[in-house]
Amino acid sequence: MTWHAMFRPGMRAYLIPLGCGIALTVSAFLPWVHVGDVSLQGASEMAALWVLGLGALAAVLAALSLITRRNSRHPLLVVGLAALGIMFLSWRIMPRVAVSRALTISQAVAIVEDAPMNNTPEARVGGGIYLGLAASIVLVGFGMTIVIKRASQPYVAAEPDDDV
Repeated sequence: MTWHAMFRPGMRAYLIPLGCGIALTVSAFLPWVHVGDVSLQGASEMAALWVLGLGALAAVLAALSLITRRNSRHPLLVVGLAALGIMFLSWRIMPRVAVSRALTISQAVAIVEDAPMNNTPEARVGGGIYLGLAASIVLVGFGMTIVIKRASQPYVAAEPDDDV
């Protein structure tokens, strides 16, 4: 098989989920939450490990589609939906969890040092979550193209054969 056959016009579109899979994998190693001056890496959380696996799976599926010239949009849609769900929940929940952890730590330090408690720092969402959200949205959009394509084809009912 030549490289030219891999990048024929119908298969070039699979470079999009290949890039999204790589971006999902990279997003697991970027900071997901910033609490004050501290950045919390995504790879320390279980959700990031799932995103890492889903990103690798999306990249492998896209690479196999390029190599074998077979359609794999349905599995890419499922992977994209799972990644989108994890990333959306992480975007909504992880900053609150980080603030709760910081509050617990500041209370423990205040008790041990017998000092007044410091204000809890504010948590911000990091770039890893935004990159993962963007990549998973594009994966879902790419997978939805097969659903939209099939929905646009008219359904033709078979002729009834009950001649009595």
